[in-house]
Amino acid sequence: MQRDVIGQVYPWQQQVWENLTGRFPKMGHGLLFFGKQGCGKEAFAQQFVAWILCQQRDVQSQPCGECSSCQWLKSDTHPNYVYISTDEENKKQNAKIKIEKIRDLLPFVQQTVDGWRVIVIEPAEALNIASSNALLKTLEEPGDRIVIILLADHYLKLPATIRSRLQHFALDRIDAAQATAYLQQHLPDLDADKQQLLMNLSNQMPLQALQLAQTEWLEQRTDFLKDWSKLVTQKNMPMAIATKWNKALSFTDFSQMFEYLLCDLICVKLNQSIKNLDLSTALQHLAEQYDLESLFGLYAELQQAKPMLEQNVQSNLVLDQLCIKLMNI
Repeated sequence: MQRDVIGQVYPWQQQVWENLTGRFPKMGHGLLFFGKQGCGKEAFAQQFVAWILCQQRDVQSQPCGECSSCQWLKSDTHPNYVYISTDEENKKQNAKIKIEKIRDLLPFVQQTVDGWRVIVIEPAEALNIASSNALLKTLEEPGDRIVIILLADHYLKLPATIRSRLQHFALDRIDAAQATAYLQQHLPDLDADKQQLLMNLSNQMPLQALQLAQTEWLEQRTDFLKDWSKLVTQKNMPMAIATKWNKALSFTDFSQMFEYLLCDLICVKLNQSIKNLDLSTALQHLAEQYDLESLFGLYAELQQAKPMLEQNVQSNLVLDQLCIKLMNI
């Protein structure tokens, strides 16, 4: 698993954990852990991997953290564990897991060793048709004491042939009381309005909410909406405003902020609820300046701009074009 992910079972995942550990090894060799980004499925998977491989797991419900197996896992050198993802040098949007990586599993699956062996594939949505078909053969004919775990945000994006051979476990079933308690524990000074805002922006995922609370752009949304309104109403100074925001935020942060606001403008036009509740008046006024087709066009252009940045196109050029577009619509 990724080295920066620390194994943990969150309160909303406890029932799934007890189900898995209580039924092991009778729950099957193919497992799918799925849930929205920020639900903690990566940490849950890491903890379960450690538990399966732990040499002391028969006497306790958590990995001991001290045996040689746990130490190997911590140092990312466990001989009975394989983690598969997109290439480190190819982390671009829509990167795929190549068939060669799945084919390379064959010796690992077929070897005879002491103890259990675990394979984790993340994100499972990155499997293409060829690699999915190759994985299918492994799922149909696994070796002894093999567990294959797939992690996915959206399990319906996986081929039906893969899904049908896995047991599914949702790790994002979080009730309001659990989410509130978790946020209050980690952000005790947070007022109710700010808490509601963070939960809205994070799709009700408390781990994502904690990350959003640390972002620079959260406190700059009002300022940006004022500049956006100036562009639309005064039809002036797009380059100056683009330069200002290119300096104020990284393009990643800016695009995240802009995407949230743009989606809320679309929601206003469609009479749907918005996420930025504290900006409802400003969003209502700005939405009057656009039609739906223009807003969807802006959204499409934003998505096209993201891979351009990965290809070393300068962010100031992208922001220049975006601000001109905002002004001229």
